[in-house]
Amino acid sequence: MNKYLALCNFNTSGKHRNFASYFIDEIMHLNRLVYRNHIKSSFSGSISLISFLLFSVGTASAQHGSKLTLADALRVAKENNIAIQKQQLETQIAREEISEKKELRLPEVEFHSLYSRITDLTEFNSGFLQDKQVTKTIPEIYDVSASFRMPLYAGNRINNAVKKAGHESEIALLKAEKTENDVRLSIIASFLGIYKMMELQKIITQSIQEEQERLKEVKSFKAHGTVTKNEVLRAELQLSDRELNALTNQKNTAIALHNLKTLLQLPEDETIALDTMHIIAALPAAENYDHYLKGALHNEEMKIAQQEIAIGNLERKIVKANYYPTVSFFGNYSFKYPNYMFFPPNPYLYSLGQIGVEATFNLSGLYKNKTRMHIADKKVEVQKVTAALVKNEMSDKIFKEYTQYHEILDRLPVTDKALELAEENYRIVKLKYLNQLVLITEMIDADNTLLEARFKKIATRIDAAMKYYELLHTADMLHE
Repeated sequence: MNKYLALCNFNTSGKHRNFASYFIDEIMHLNRLVYRNHIKSSFSGSISLISFLLFSVGTASAQHGSKLTLADALRVAKENNIAIQKQQLETQIAREEISEKKELRLPEVEFHSLYSRITDLTEFNSGFLQDKQVTKTIPEIYDVSASFRMPLYAGNRINNAVKKAGHESEIALLKAEKTENDVRLSIIASFLGIYKMMELQKIITQSIQEEQERLKEVKSFKAHGTVTKNEVLRAELQLSDRELNALTNQKNTAIALHNLKTLLQLPEDETIALDTMHIIAALPAAENYDHYLKGALHNEEMKIAQQEIAIGNLERKIVKANYYPTVSFFGNYSFKYPNYMFFPPNPYLYSLGQIGVEATFNLSGLYKNKTRMHIADKKVEVQKVTAALVKNEMSDKIFKEYTQYHEILDRLPVTDKALELAEENYRIVKLKYLNQLVLITEMIDADNTLLEARFKKIATRIDAAMKYYELLHTADMLHE
């Protein structure tokens, strides 16, 4: 996205290069950038979608229907966006998993029933299948029983599992907040991107009107024999380029708005128009750097990294529990028929129950668990290093965005001055051209320079607003 903001400022690479050439080159460059970002993206599709929206350059003036403000879009996205809904479901699942882990403390209760038929008992008293002796048995067996087992001590595994589930629930909640903030930034980027399209369309439309007037002047000169046919062709080609740019803008705007409706989950056949009246009315002055750095070091990514460290420590404790015995409280009770506690069995229904405490100790854990403990220790170290890397990344990112925002603010008076110079240059060259003192190529160069200056003035302000929102996003202040 940061690269996109730089790309929107067209760079002159040739004296006679027209505005259409700039437009096509920047679009192709941005298309390649969007494709690479799409391959690398893991964000749920929202960031790649907005990259595509920013690639589309056009106008929303042709759209009809109710005006959609930025505040409206943010509200609709919070309610309808699929990425937000998915993360909310993940949060609910994480909360349920806490209850699941707590239920490990409850006793396991089983009910068992059995019915079978058996044959008589046959014994062979001498040799293989010799001297057979048959004992009559009771052919039917009934068994109904119930049992329970409740853990009393398991090396603190269950308590640590509950705590781990709690941290995982916190991570899910932080991810939901991060997803919502990412979507907010995406919506803002859409509005600013489409606003830039709309302003570009106004510039192109104004240019088309000027080119049409110029073509009439050139044809008049040609009728009086003061210019050649080549100058008429150049004027017609310049007008054709402008008209193609306008057509491209209109089509790309339709695509951009369609994708915005997809992001907001609005009906496909619904027509929307954006209200960008006050979206960049005033550029706010940034707070001091430490204010944003403090926020960045406590944003969702940093909090998630800290939660991961806590989970790693709990997983280490769960592994360590393999060194300890497991103690359970158990009991069972059953009704059986016949009584096979004696043989031959008695043809009576009987009941039998027991209750007690059972302790088990896995001796193999004394030597097998050492490797598991080493692995758990290393994982904790990895999570600590990861948290340090995230901290460095946030520090670098906030410094970069803070510096870039001030750099764009410093460019604002330069673009204002450049527009004044371009307008004066255009006025002088146009006057000379009307007096046949310069060729049409110089007139076209002056026209292109003026177009670039007009676009850079509004584009730089939009870029500054976008960079400010990115700064707030990194500092976890976008929701404020």
